[in-house]
Amino acid sequence: MNSKATPILDHLAALADSTRSRILLLLDRRELTVSELCGVVQLPQSTVSRHLKALADSGWVVARGEGTSNVYTMALQDPDASARRLWQLVREQIGATPAAAQDQRRLQSALAERRSKSQEFFSSSAGQWDRLRDELFGDRFHLAALAAFADPDATVGDLGCGTGQVSAALAPFVTRLIAVDGSQPMLQAARKRLQAFDNIDLRRGDLEALPIDDAVLDAAVIMLVLHHVPDPAKALREASRTLKPGGRVVLVDMLPHDRDNYRQQMGHVWLGFSDEQIRRVMTEAGFEEIRIVALPPDAKSKGPALFVATGRKT
Repeated sequence: MNSKATPILDHLAALADSTRSRILLLLDRRELTVSELCGVVQLPQSTVSRHLKALADSGWVVARGEGTSNVYTMALQDPDASARRLWQLVREQIGATPAAAQDQRRLQSALAERRSKSQEFFSSSAGQWDRLRDELFGDRFHLAALAAFADPDATVGDLGCGTGQVSAALAPFVTRLIAVDGSQPMLQAARKRLQAFDNIDLRRGDLEALPIDDAVLDAAVIMLVLHHVPDPAKALREASRTLKPGGRVVLVDMLPHDRDNYRQQMGHVWLGFSDEQIRRVMTEAGFEEIRIVALPPDAKSKGPALFVATGRKT
């Protein structure tokens, strides 16, 4: 047999099973745990794990540790031309089936469950959020990040503004600030803190569907909120959409850690992000000149180490 035909035959073998193709469709540009996949495709863990192993062995998916769990995503960021054409064909065919449509509906429920855990935490913790965050990260962590940009003529978005701490620090130095958060209790706390400023526009909305028009912002800040977002890649694509060409994003979040209890105690969806993860999702969202720097820990902080990532919209 011609050895050049082997790779495409391997790909055909991996995608020949309709369940594997459905699983891969779910993992295309998205990370899911085994238990989430089981709930979506309505199959036992042993069956899903067996299909994931087959997809991993053929190079279609990769896994990474997330606390005590593994999360899976599609691996072929730059597949060869034959694999890319094959996947496009399979995706079109599988995506049109009733089973795939059911998968998408159950997927939205799974993502909504992620979001509800964070919302439950914020609804019950708005009054003590500042104390909790200061205990974890100190009260000055944002100063190093805010040094990344300062334009007095800028319109800046504080995406996931919480109680408005970052907005209060930015407002005196920019022309306009749009602050967005999905929690009504958080916005009420922010409104009280920011009532002295007349250049802040508070809006309620999710980071994956920002209530901001295209190309409005000169810069955007996403401060310690991405680990609460069910779909970080989509949130960064939304941030990119709202930025003007050449606009900058400043992202501060946690480096990877193993404190799994944060999921229950603080509504965290993700246990930090690696340089590789952040660089990949920022690149896919349309950012260039990406720079990721670990921040020096605050002596009073008890939480995981932080990083600041910056990028410019292409």
